[in-house]
Order: sequence, then C-alpha cells, then structure tokens
Amino acid sequence: MKIKILKSNIQLENDRVLLLPFTDERNEELKDIIFDKEIWEFMGSNINNEQGLKNYIAKTIKDKNNRLCYPFLIIDKETNKVAGCTRYGNVDAANKKCEIGWTWFGTDFQGTGLNKAAKHELLQFGFETIGFKRIQFSVDSKNIKAQRAVEKLGAQKEGVFRNNNVAPSGDSRTDIYYSIIKDEWQALKDEIFPEFLVY
Repeated sequence: MKIKILKSNIQLENDRVLLLPFTDERNEELKDIIFDKEIWEFMGSNINNEQGLKNYIAKTIKDKNNRLCYPFLIIDKETNKVAGCTRYGNVDAANKKCEIGWTWFGTDFQGTGLNKAAKHELLQFGFETIGFKRIQFSVDSKNIKAQRAVEKLGAQKEGVFRNNNVAPSGDSRTDIYYSIIKDEWQALKDEIFPEFLVY
C-alpha cells in the first residue's frame, strides 16, 4: 500500500471537479460559503464568523500535519469557485482502510453533481493508487439527505452505532456506517460512475 503518498501534495480532478490540498491558499475563499447554519446542522460545530473560519482552517491544517487526515478543497470547475471540503480520515495503514467524510458544500453547490464527482476521485485514488481495501462512510442517523447521497455511491449499509459521538452541545449522536470494499470497486465504477470512465 502506498500510504506515504498522503504526505505529498495530491490534486485530483475530472471534467466536473478539482480537489486541491486544503493547504492551498484558496482555503481563504471558504468565507464566501461557510457562514451558513444549515451546513453545520450535522457536523458537530457551527462556523458563523471570521474567527470561526480562521480556527477551522488552522485546526484542519494541524490535523493534516499530525497525519490525522488528508483534507481537500472542492473546486467547481464550471464556476472555478470553492464549493466545499472533504477528506480522507481515520486512516489505518495496517488494516488498509480509511474513511471518506467531513464533507460539506455551500448551499449553491448542493445537488449539482459535485459530490458524486468528488467521491469518484477519492474512491478511485483510494483504491487504485493508495491501495485501501476498505473505505467507509459515517452519517448522522438524522441526516437523511447525506444517507441518500452515500447510498447513491453504491456503499453498503453496515450498521447503527448508538451514542457514537458527543456533539459540542453535549448531546450524543447516533451514526450509520456504510462501506465500499476493493472487491466491489470495479463493478461500482462501471455501474455508478460511467460518466467518469476513461477509455
């Protein structure tokens, strides 16, 4: 497995989306989309001012430097605007697995196909270049919209983890876990992501 590649600057793209390392200076453009309470309803935080944005950027970069995750900025290639963020997290090299998540989009970019395009690049790179054997997703049990988005990727629902996380409010959160495994990837790529196939 080529886990060391996560120490490099990774840039992924297809005709619809460009994923840049979060450390790119374009992270400052998040200010145009991030101050929306709706985005943070299920994310365990609420970024509503400039200081909150600075803290979010600093913490995300710190987590990357501590190798807790590999975060990306999502660029909409149709508008060349920063549309949101996503990341590889919970990387477990010994067991060849990780989680794709912490994903959010500005309101104007939701439901535009960007999520599918970004997830294709992350899944393809994760399975085919890094060499993961399992990629999982976790979604708040109350976030029906996100559950449907993950299911559209062909991920298999595995179970419900009760009181899995504690939100800043002190409330416990129940998560639903999904996964895609390496053995399924080629068939899913052909079936779910045909628009991104390169012949």
